[in-house]
Amino acid sequence: MEQGIPAPAGAGISRTVPAVPAPREVRRASVRGQVLDALRTALVTGELRPGELYSAPALGERLGVSATPVREAMQQLTLEGAVEVVPNRGFRVVERDAREAAELAEVRALVEVPVLLRLARTVPAGRWAGLRPLAEATVRAASSGSPAAYAEADRAFHGAVLALSGNEQLVRVAGDLHRRAQWPPPGALARTARAGLVADAAEHGALLDALIARDGAAVRALVDAHFATPG
Repeated sequence: MEQGIPAPAGAGISRTVPAVPAPREVRRASVRGQVLDALRTALVTGELRPGELYSAPALGERLGVSATPVREAMQQLTLEGAVEVVPNRGFRVVERDAREAAELAEVRALVEVPVLLRLARTVPAGRWAGLRPLAEATVRAASSGSPAAYAEADRAFHGAVLALSGNEQLVRVAGDLHRRAQWPPPGALARTARAGLVADAAEHGALLDALIARDGAAVRALVDAHFATPG
């Protein structure tokens, strides 16, 4: 399954002022970030399969990079709970079950719903209307049938909504939880199929309509339904 992972583009940035990192450090950080993005995408699409063991050298060969940035990216994914280290062998993708997915959805609701209800009472309609392009972007991404494209658009929309709270720590924590919730457990492919993505995306537009109308009851019903389905 490794062959489906997109290879990151190369990057090189020249030093222009003494305060910035040396070019090699910049390139290394850039490659590591691109590898991490590629692996996260592979998790969302299921190309990195739960329970499967992957070695850094083999993944590096597929991605066109050395094993070092792959190991560094995998260490980050270990911290995020997506993979686990298998000594002297590589990394195994964690097998999540429906219970864990439901627990993540519950935690996300505990974090986000109270904030949304508060924002529904305080944010002017014009600010919500400004998020319409992001909601529409989720619909386009869902219509494409690409789980990776939808995952990115979905996080962008939710992040922009929560950013209206002015709480950067909230946005960061909620974003991490959201990313973890997007890694599908075995048997959850129906939600990442095109119809499931389109249905999920449609809820964003409906939520904005309720927020613009300052309809608190509708906002509550929509967010409860949105978080009732993990992913």
